Amino acid sequence: MTGATIRIISRGTVTSRETSMLKLDRRTLLAASAGAALAPRVARAQDWPTAPVRMIVPFAAGGPTDVPARLIADKLSEKLPQRVVVENRTGAGVVVGTELVARAPKDGQTILYSTIAHAVLPPLFPRLTFNPLEDFQQVALVAVVPMIMIVNKDLPVNTLPELIELLKKEPGKYDYGSSGNGGAVHLACELFLALAGVKANHIPYRGSSALMPDLLAGRLAFTIDVAASGITYVRSNQVKGLAISSARRSSVAPDMPTFQELGVAGYEAYTWHMMHVPAGTPRPIVDRINRVTNEVMAMPDIRARLAELTAETVSDSTPESAREFLLSENRKWSDIVRRANITVN
Repeated sequence: MTGATIRIISRGTVTSRETSMLKLDRRTLLAASAGAALAPRVARAQDWPTAPVRMIVPFAAGGPTDVPARLIADKLSEKLPQRVVVENRTGAGVVVGTELVARAPKDGQTILYSTIAHAVLPPLFPRLTFNPLEDFQQVALVAVVPMIMIVNKDLPVNTLPELIELLKKEPGKYDYGSSGNGGAVHLACELFLALAGVKANHIPYRGSSALMPDLLAGRLAFTIDVAASGITYVRSNQVKGLAISSARRSSVAPDMPTFQELGVAGYEAYTWHMMHVPAGTPRPIVDRINRVTNEVMAMPDIRARLAELTAETVSDSTPESAREFLLSENRKWSDIVRRANITVN
């Protein structure tokens, strides 16, 4: 209450002016009380969470996105007064699960755990009934997963420059495989073709594991797969590993040079993991989720476990830096989608 004075009269006559002041003070108090009653119950960070938190993963259970999400959810549950429960909501790519969170109450009780797929929803699905960029508040970027260029072991190249030279000599002769139209592998390969100025034919498969038999048999020349999958084949000498997609050399494969080191200027590609809540969620709640998430991502056991999955953890993300990263990824991959004329069924 501001600018009001309550006078307590113990005896004597109350003047008309004093009566007016008391009426004014009473109205001010009633208005303040009504405003407090109407304020959202979870507007304060210390009130969150008020019930078990739903973490929506728009991918199948047991996959490369679901496993880290469950590890993080378990650790968040240990730090919060309520459990964080993972729900797998698949359908129409990632659209069904993503839209569920876009329509959820703005109270921090429903979190989206997304990947690079979130950044390419706008160019791949231009008629969505929600806006993937504007209907969400980014909370934290939690991990990035580098990718590696792998080629058939009998292909007559041993370095990335040699592969580029081969593709330039015979444009359109060689095929590369991906885990599906518009997925991270497809985008990473098309970015390579664009920046290296070479051509190759795209063969989509239903998942990375489905393309490997054809790569091993020589029916495919190359792919750029997530490191967790590709590094296994490199270490067993079933394929040749030529380059890693991170901007700097990675602990995933410290001896493997980057694309940029080998002359493909500007090449950087990851699949990544990010947490969002519906846009309009009170900022104190967003900040608390961010803070506790960063604490989890800094835990040595989480860092070690995700390193086994070839994921590099991020423990200093802010809502602003996460959004900046998302928008930059959207710009980059939207351009590749248009240039390569990528569509999904």
